[in-house]
Amino acid sequence: MSEAESILVVDDSPDTREVLRRNLTSKGHTVITSSGVTEAIAVLAANCIDLVITDIRMPGIDGFDLLRHVHENYKESEMLVITGFPSVEGAVRAMKAGADEYLAKPFTVEELFLAVDKALEKRRLKRKAIGPSILPARYGLIGESKAMAEVYRAIAKASASSATVLVQGESGTGKELIARAIHYGSRRASFPFVPVNCGSIPEQLLESELFGHIKGAFTGASTARAGFFQTADRGTILLDEISEASLSMQVKLLRVLQEKEICMLGSSTPRKVDVRICAATNKDLSALIKKGLFREDLFYRLNVFTIVIPPLRERGDDIIPLIQHFIARKSEEFGRKPPLLSEEALAILRGYHWPGNVRELENVVQRLVAMADGDLIEVPDLPSLMRFSALRTGDLTRTLAEVEAEYIQSVLDSVNGNKSLAARILDVDRKTLREKLRKTDA
Repeated sequence: MSEAESILVVDDSPDTREVLRRNLTSKGHTVITSSGVTEAIAVLAANCIDLVITDIRMPGIDGFDLLRHVHENYKESEMLVITGFPSVEGAVRAMKAGADEYLAKPFTVEELFLAVDKALEKRRLKRKAIGPSILPARYGLIGESKAMAEVYRAIAKASASSATVLVQGESGTGKELIARAIHYGSRRASFPFVPVNCGSIPEQLLESELFGHIKGAFTGASTARAGFFQTADRGTILLDEISEASLSMQVKLLRVLQEKEICMLGSSTPRKVDVRICAATNKDLSALIKKGLFREDLFYRLNVFTIVIPPLRERGDDIIPLIQHFIARKSEEFGRKPPLLSEEALAILRGYHWPGNVRELENVVQRLVAMADGDLIEVPDLPSLMRFSALRTGDLTRTLAEVEAEYIQSVLDSVNGNKSLAARILDVDRKTLREKLRKTDA
């Protein structure tokens, strides 16, 4: 076993929980215990659990309800039932609810280990069958929701091929992380991964940056210089914000895809390159084609293998794990003890629509951790828009301008006034943001 597998033990008996914890810890497992179903559901939301061991008869919500919850929401978690009231009917019901193993109390330590090993081996085989589900931990991708499970499967398939990949998703969803995951899961992993933001490099420099230039190609070109495609040779290049490339640049990129060769600026001699291309965009390329702003032939060349990243508002099950991840990371960066979130604050964060997606969530958590005075983050500590959106769900009296102004200010607050970052979250350029702020101040 290469790494400790996590087990959640749910039983209302403290003695049973402690015995199971000691025995399973001795075998190298990471064990979390819960006294009831409500607490267990919270643990599942904040942790990646490989195996759930649960009693059936407990006060309040019983173990069958927990089995159904795990089966419906955590497909990759295995389940083991332990009970002091065994019956054929109970065993059948547990199996129908998704349990993999069934143990009647009292059982020996050897019987426990055998049942746990069988369940975890099934988990390992399932991981192999669906591909690299360890991607979240390895490449910064966090999430166990159904929407993200589809993304992981797509990453696994893309990694196994050499096809060009188009990654689509709103700003802040993590398109570069997806491209990195594909690269490092492929046979090209030992060669460079080179990300290029086509929207941040001036048009007159982009060709030189991508393809390189020879000495004397333009004023100031005193030496030859390799471009990003040569740097990425045998590896992967990510053309981020591909929709921002000019039509003339799109023609040159089409040639690279068709001929697998480039021409350095100032040279007429083509050079072969062995580079896998990933492209990413937050725009609707089909709509841009209709407007004459994007070449249809390039789109078809890029659209060999498409991965669509769901926005955070469609990944509700992932919000709490993401918050926990960012709290731990930012607390370590700031050298402080990770603060806790009150249930009310967590509920507001869970229900917020996150237009800036994961990037906005990370910025908000960073601000909360940096500004927290104590060990508990409560509702008043949240950005104003989040508090107001929770209070004003049914308030339809405000004008559109008021709502927009309030939201823009909230985004600015969440990134400590950084206008460039706020513009990226809002998906507008800095000039548009400045104009909107000017109208707000007027």
